[in-house]
Amino acid sequence: MENSREEAVSGARLKHYGWGREDEGMTTEERAFVLGRYSEKFARDAFETKVVPRLEDLTLRAPRVAPPASLAAICTSDRYDRAAHAYGKSYPDYVRAMLGDYDSAPDVVGYPRNEAEIAAVMDWAGGVSASLTPFGGGTSVCGGVEPRVDGISYKAAVTLDLRNLGKVVEVDQISRAALIEGGAFGPSLENQLKPHGLTLRHFPQSFEYSTLGGWIATRSGGHFASLYTHIDDFVESLRVVTPRGTLETRRLPGSGAGPSPDRMFIGSEGTLGVISRAWMRLQPRPKFRAGASVRFHSFFGAARALRAIAQAGLYPSNCRILDAQEAFNTGAADGSVAIMVLGFESGDHSPDAWMARALECCADHGGTPEAAKAGDSHLEGAAGIWRNAFIRMPYAREFLTPAGIINDTFETAITWDRFESFHDKVKAATEDAILEATGVKGEVTCRFTHVYPDGPAPYFSFHALGRHGALLEQWQAIKNAASDALIEAGGTITHHHAVGRDHRPWYDRQRPELFAAALRAAKRELDPQGMLNPGVLIDP
Repeated sequence: MENSREEAVSGARLKHYGWGREDEGMTTEERAFVLGRYSEKFARDAFETKVVPRLEDLTLRAPRVAPPASLAAICTSDRYDRAAHAYGKSYPDYVRAMLGDYDSAPDVVGYPRNEAEIAAVMDWAGGVSASLTPFGGGTSVCGGVEPRVDGISYKAAVTLDLRNLGKVVEVDQISRAALIEGGAFGPSLENQLKPHGLTLRHFPQSFEYSTLGGWIATRSGGHFASLYTHIDDFVESLRVVTPRGTLETRRLPGSGAGPSPDRMFIGSEGTLGVISRAWMRLQPRPKFRAGASVRFHSFFGAARALRAIAQAGLYPSNCRILDAQEAFNTGAADGSVAIMVLGFESGDHSPDAWMARALECCADHGGTPEAAKAGDSHLEGAAGIWRNAFIRMPYAREFLTPAGIINDTFETAITWDRFESFHDKVKAATEDAILEATGVKGEVTCRFTHVYPDGPAPYFSFHALGRHGALLEQWQAIKNAASDALIEAGGTITHHHAVGRDHRPWYDRQRPELFAAALRAAKRELDPQGMLNPGVLIDP
């Protein structure tokens, strides 16, 4: 029966177009709020809106290859499976899907249940000259999971979906770690750890619909805004299936024995192998919390306060700041003030002293807090409003894109000494590009997602009124200008969204060329045919 594999694994299936599952989306009130904000920005009562093709109306090419009988039980070429694995969740992905362009749909989707089946699909794909794209939840926003076929090196495309490898295999209470399969989705992973009183405590925005293997492969940034910022911090050891064989790194709390083999695969984006399982460091489930929202008349004043907090070694779990327009767009404030969302938590002790000192740092830089509270105060006031908007916002793109609205984000990192000039240069370049590309003044906002003692991770959002028939070109012009500006000003092309294909031109400029040569050599050794996720990170 068509789609039976998807439904058997996860209940309500994930959308082939849009965010989340087919029975989910923004409420009528949420849609009205979001569209109302854009109506105000662009002085429009209504937007010309395209109709997104239904699944049954899509035209997919006939599969160019068919799996052997030995793999028939775990492979499919059904319409839904192919369409749902054609794209990730980037803006150009949505535009092409809206236009019914599914030329990139894989010929076959494999759902292995163990390492042996991963290796078997890999061997078969290599034998038929197919590219092989590892797939977790498909939430990439940088072109990281789109299959590629050039007709020369690759004559077909196979996607390897790991959702059947979702178990917490073993929990080590003494060392506070767990062995977890790479296809475990965030909620399932946490539900399996909960009876042990432990948590991975890694909550990216895509938490519900992304997997452990995907987090590791893309160096995901999660819940903790300081100290434990990336998934890197939690990886204890890895097991990886490559075209040349399976390797496992030694499980250790730390090691000085040469370059870390774990680090070679963390951030490899499916180009060197498939992460089948990993030992992950865990945290005790939080028992104590304190949170506050702090208002600043200056975004840079809020940034300086956050620098003081970061350099004081207080390590808040949440310390995001929103500029005035970002706070207004999410309903967290009226547009006259910047907002800091501040939170501390612990599984061992009260964080009140840390909160008190952080609020002193805020006061030193003109911050005025809402009443700081213990418990679930992060769910209340401006902090709660922003948190809800943050979680719900991915659902908006599926109706904003058909309305011709270009809304996207890019994130980076920069040292504190360069931040203020960096911010102004990148924002101005992006605003200029919007006006030039669309002929209409747009908007660029900024918030911090993570902070370090030596610098922040600024996260920019841009909003533009696009034109149907030119959305991809307009988006690309804006993306090019923003990316050029942040690279030229000394930032990174990505802090936690990975490289994929969208960021490749700027990643090529950022990385040292000798490192690129070393990475190519590693890929040739592990993936001699260059079949794994071609076009991402490095060319063979």
